[in-house]
Amino acid sequence: MPDNTTHPLDHRVAAMVRNAAARVPVFADRLRAAGLSPDDVRGVADLDALPILTKDDVLALQRERPPYGGLLAADATVRRAFQSPGPIYEPQLDGADPWRWREALAATRFASADVLLNCFGYHLSPAGAMFEEAALAVGCTVVPGGVGNLDLQAQAVADLGVTTYTGLPSYLKALIERYDESGLDPARWRIAKAIVTAEPLPDSLRAVLTERVPVVRMAYGTAEAGLLGYETEPAGGLVVPADVLVQVCDLDSGKPLADGEGQVVVTLLRPDYPLVRFGTGDLSAWLPGDIPRLAGVLGRVGAAVKVRGMFLHPRQIEAVMGDLRGVASYRFVVDRVEHRDELRCQVVPDSGAAADQVAAEVRDRIRSGLRFAADVELVDDLAEGPLLADRRRWD
Repeated sequence: MPDNTTHPLDHRVAAMVRNAAARVPVFADRLRAAGLSPDDVRGVADLDALPILTKDDVLALQRERPPYGGLLAADATVRRAFQSPGPIYEPQLDGADPWRWREALAATRFASADVLLNCFGYHLSPAGAMFEEAALAVGCTVVPGGVGNLDLQAQAVADLGVTTYTGLPSYLKALIERYDESGLDPARWRIAKAIVTAEPLPDSLRAVLTERVPVVRMAYGTAEAGLLGYETEPAGGLVVPADVLVQVCDLDSGKPLADGEGQVVVTLLRPDYPLVRFGTGDLSAWLPGDIPRLAGVLGRVGAAVKVRGMFLHPRQIEAVMGDLRGVASYRFVVDRVEHRDELRCQVVPDSGAAADQVAAEVRDRIRSGLRFAADVELVDDLAEGPLLADRRRWD
């Protein structure tokens, strides 16, 4: 468990804070508002006086000072820009493997001889680029599969000698099934190692996957902060990487915890983008032992849920669906079927509205505004309940 009085990152945190305060006025203002000067931060423990920066705070800053909320140094080099739900914009900063996923790939023995099928999205969201940068850093050949085109991806697995995979665990299951359904030669299936993330990996799904992929390791990260933890053994907890400060903090006080469940709070060690005491919204806890290991994602702070690796928030739903004509009321339901997330929108049409037209418009609005594919279910009435109901079970 981490020691909150001394920390291996004390000197690096202090140096980063001094450098960042000199380069990023918004960060200097944040320190000042907390009653701190840059020289007051001599180590990790001194950051406790700084209130947690929430995703809503980042969103508000970006709306006030587009595009990055004033959190980026004027001399920072941005190679790519991404958009996550909110929308929140994330910069890809200069340098090799800027999100630090290389450490997870190296721990799972991804190497220069491997051909990697990267099945994270490459459009707007940063996950695809994150894993590609890390794979290139360890020398892999990358097949940018993205999400979809399972038939083509299955063929590529056979033709290109794919040996490793990154993506959702549910998508790996779908790829295995499509490969078998396509009648491709079983001997040409060579994927032996996989890193999966962005959704839970229950024991039942891990057992299915390891029948075909001997090494399946879970990892954890966010669009804003990159890699935050990775498995070195099945279900052994998530080892915290070396180049980022990860804390588990009390939900009320914001103070770091040595025991018990709290919010994962992250500090990047980049003075050109000082994301300091950033609250991910994920709940976790420290596992006992000498090496800092997270217990995984145990839930969420607030109302957002993650569906197929992407966050969905009631606030987003209201913004996208609020002005739809012909709709009296609606509700989104998330369920889990055969280890895959299913999103359904239950809709009560207005009296006299053309039901088929309403269903088509709802489906199009969800696809274009929320970037999800969802089944639309027309119903006569909706009982009282949340706008976004999560009915998944992970046993």
